[in-house]
Amino acid sequence: MGKILSINISAVKGVVKDSVEEVMVIENWGLEGDAHAGEWDRQVSIFPLEALVKVPEHKREEVLTAGYTENFTVSGISLEDLQAGTVVQLGEVTVEILQVGKEYKEYGRPYIVSREGRFGRVLQGGRVKVGDEITIVKS
Repeated sequence: MGKILSINISAVKGVVKDSVEEVMVIENWGLEGDAHAGEWDRQVSIFPLEALVKVPEHKREEVLTAGYTENFTVSGISLEDLQAGTVVQLGEVTVEILQVGKEYKEYGRPYIVSREGRFGRVLQGGRVKVGDEITIVKS
């Protein structure tokens, strides 16, 4: 079992997201007020801090200070447990992870978030708060 460390949303794509203490997540849509919400396969993004070990030491500070581009920053669950096909519970919300990583863009955010972010769709909506647990429902 892990913890949700940060929740982040933005009404515009391509910018650093604003951190919020809680959010309403809509079934088969995504985070209320977030530009990435919609009827597609990347309604929600999750970044496990455990992925930071894959970042070269000289780049870690840049990644840590660059701002959030994922919806949920989590810790306490191994990367191996957060693979495509896994269903996770974040607070009241259930998400199926459909994809690990996305296409790398030279001008994009720090590469580790793009390569190690988890992307999925919302199976059950509800509220999520910072400090809520993230648990594996089905692997």
